[in-house]
Amino acid sequence: MAMKGAESKNPTPSSGSAPPLGGRESIPAVVERLDWLEVQGIWPNGVRYLWTDGFGVILLCSLAAELNDESYLDRAEEVVVAVDRVLGRDRGYRIGEAPDRGGQYFHYLTVWALALGVLGRRRPGFRERAIAMVEQVHPRFVVPGLGIWWKMTEDLAGPARGFGLGALDPFQSLAVYRFLDAGTGCLSAEIDDVAHLVDLSWRDLRVTQDLGLGMMLWAAGGCRGEEWAEAHIARSLSVLELMWVDPPGYFSREPSARSVRFAFTNYGVALGLQTVASSSERVERLIGYFDDYRSHDHYDRDAITHVMGCAARLPGAWLQLADGPH
Repeated sequence: MAMKGAESKNPTPSSGSAPPLGGRESIPAVVERLDWLEVQGIWPNGVRYLWTDGFGVILLCSLAAELNDESYLDRAEEVVVAVDRVLGRDRGYRIGEAPDRGGQYFHYLTVWALALGVLGRRRPGFRERAIAMVEQVHPRFVVPGLGIWWKMTEDLAGPARGFGLGALDPFQSLAVYRFLDAGTGCLSAEIDDVAHLVDLSWRDLRVTQDLGLGMMLWAAGGCRGEEWAEAHIARSLSVLELMWVDPPGYFSREPSARSVRFAFTNYGVALGLQTVASSSERVERLIGYFDDYRSHDHYDRDAITHVMGCAARLPGAWLQLADGPH
C-alpha cells in the first residue's frame, strides 16, 4: 500500500460537495476518480495489491452493469491477468507486489474469490476459477473446529510467524463461499467448516475496529435472518454509534481512539452500512468529508483509498451478495 505522498502538481481530486450515492447519479464522480487514478499510474496500472484489486474488479463489474458497457468487463479481465502475472502463486496469491507485502492473507483471498465470482456473472470461467482457488487454499488455512490462520507463508507451508487465527475470517468466508456455491453444493464441505467456526465464536466475538465492523456488516448482510447475522448487525451498529464523530462526520478507528481516522476504513464502514440499509445520512456525510480530507501521508495517493472510496459511492455488486453468482 505504501506509495509516495501527494505532490503539489498532481493533487488528489476533490469533489467539493459530495454527489449522490448509488446508481447512475454516482457514476460521473466514480469515473472521474478512476480516470485520475490511471493517469497518475496508481490503479489499475500501479503497484499490485490483492485487496485493492479485488475491490477494483468488483467496482468495474458494477460500472458495467450500471452503464451496460462491456468495456468495463474487459478492463476487469485485464486486472485479473495482471494479478495472476504479478501475485499469482501455485496455490493462492501473494498479498501485494511491494517487497514488504509477502505471504498470503486469508481475508484477501476471500475478497479476490468474490471478485472472480462477481466477474463470473458476466464472463464465463471466472466463478469456476474462484471455486478452484477456494478448494486449494481452504485446507491450508482452515483448522476445522479451531479457526482460520490469518496469515500464512507465501508457499502456504505453514502459518506466518507471529500471526494467529483471524476472528473475522469465518464470517467473511461463509458469505463468500455461499455466494460462489449458489446452492449447487460444490463448496458444501468448505461451507460446513466455516459455518461451524462461526457457530463457535459469534456469541463471544466483539468487533471494535472500523474496517472490521464494516466487513462484518457486509458479511452479516449477506446472511440476513440467521441468528448470528442479526446479532452482529445490531452489535456492530451499536459500536459504530460510539465511534461517530460529529462534527465533522467520520467514524473513528476505535471507540477509544476518537481522533484517529482513515479514509479507506471509513469507506469500508460505508459499504457495510449500505449492505444493511442503515445510516444513509452518515454514509453521505463521511464520503463528503473524506472527499476533501487530506492525511498528508501516503494514504492520500494510495490506490486502496480511492478504489474503496469509489466502491463506497457505487457499491453495486457488493449489495447483491445474497443473490448468488448467477
